[in-house]
Amino acid sequence: MSGASLRRTALGWMTALLAGIGIAAMIAAYLLARSEAADFLDGQLRQVALNAGPGLADEQSAAQAPPAADEDPEDQIAVTIWQDGRILRNDPGMDTQRPERLGYADPVMGGETWRTYTRAAGALTVRVAQRDVVRVEFARTAAFGAVTPLLLLVPLSWLVVGWAMNRVLGRLDVLVRDLAGRSVSATTPLPMQDVPVEVAPLVGAMNGLIGRLQAALDAQRRFVADAAHELRTPLAAMHAQIDVLPASGIPGSRDALVAGLRRASRLVDQLLRLARLDGQEGVAERIDLASLLLDCVGDHAVLAQANDIDLCVAVTASVMLHAPADEIRTLVVTLLDNALRYTAAGGEVDVSLGQEAGRHVLAMRDTGCGLPPGCEARLFDRFYRAAPPDIEGTGLGLAIARRIAERHGLGLTVENRRDGRQGVLARIVLPA
Repeated sequence: MSGASLRRTALGWMTALLAGIGIAAMIAAYLLARSEAADFLDGQLRQVALNAGPGLADEQSAAQAPPAADEDPEDQIAVTIWQDGRILRNDPGMDTQRPERLGYADPVMGGETWRTYTRAAGALTVRVAQRDVVRVEFARTAAFGAVTPLLLLVPLSWLVVGWAMNRVLGRLDVLVRDLAGRSVSATTPLPMQDVPVEVAPLVGAMNGLIGRLQAALDAQRRFVADAAHELRTPLAAMHAQIDVLPASGIPGSRDALVAGLRRASRLVDQLLRLARLDGQEGVAERIDLASLLLDCVGDHAVLAQANDIDLCVAVTASVMLHAPADEIRTLVVTLLDNALRYTAAGGEVDVSLGQEAGRHVLAMRDTGCGLPPGCEARLFDRFYRAAPPDIEGTGLGLAIARRIAERHGLGLTVENRRDGRQGVLARIVLPA
């Protein structure tokens, strides 16, 4: 079960934070703009009232002049002037009753709410009024003008933060690709350059783990290689001694001893080969796979004939492979040896090299005992044997074959035949 994505979690929190800050900033900007607009309009009313005087009453004709073409009559400021209780001027829509309170007020006149400012200077009283709906519209327009930049700033900030986060986490993607592309035998530590400071301790710990694992693998390889070398010498000496031993009186004792030594020698050889495969790769060269396959089949023709097995080979494609020749030969020989060993007398082993679905495939089909059910998961494990106990083997052949295939990017599968016949099908799929 995988954990939550760091990138998505960070972007989610950043989006919520930006949205919250943006909404709060927009509300504050809206209220502030409305307040400032109202103060500005109130100041206009006060200035008009301070500058209004008897001269306005003498200019009734100018006051009654029609508004400009681009001027809304509802936007005009209405003025009412009293002198000694007598009205000198009163614009349409205004009450004629002189207000009792001076300063700002919000009376309802003519069915509409007005914002008024009243001042008195001796016998002269001036009231300046403006429709409240006009003021609200003006304040709302000013507020939205202040909020609009914030509406654009929030998504832009989200994009910038997301881009920056992708740049930072992109360094981790490079580290992941480097780690995923490493082979088992890789010994170099993970690069620390361009790694974020917060992730550097994790990378350092991984490098320490890689070092410890490499040391453990080196110790294991040295042990297997040393054990194999140490065992080969006494086994060879025992072979020489058996050849010169006189036949004992026990029937079959010498043959049983030779067979046991042969099995032990085979096991030691395979352990040594496995230890070498776990180490450094061999020298790659250009291999004609068809020619190598024919050589391997020719080397096993005598064994197949001695066991009364029909060994056939069909090559329909020419394939060149860049790999160590001895390792590819070991892979082919291992699969061919298994096919012949597990096929009874009178059986068949068919070897082919051709194309399937656009890929070059080397296939070996036998008519042997087949694989028991449920062995697929452990088939390539070391020392695991899926064959009957009466058939000689060490349980290392397929482990060696799988290791060679992995080293050179070859697809190796071993399974029961699906064409209705008993036996095993082993396939090597070459890279495209």
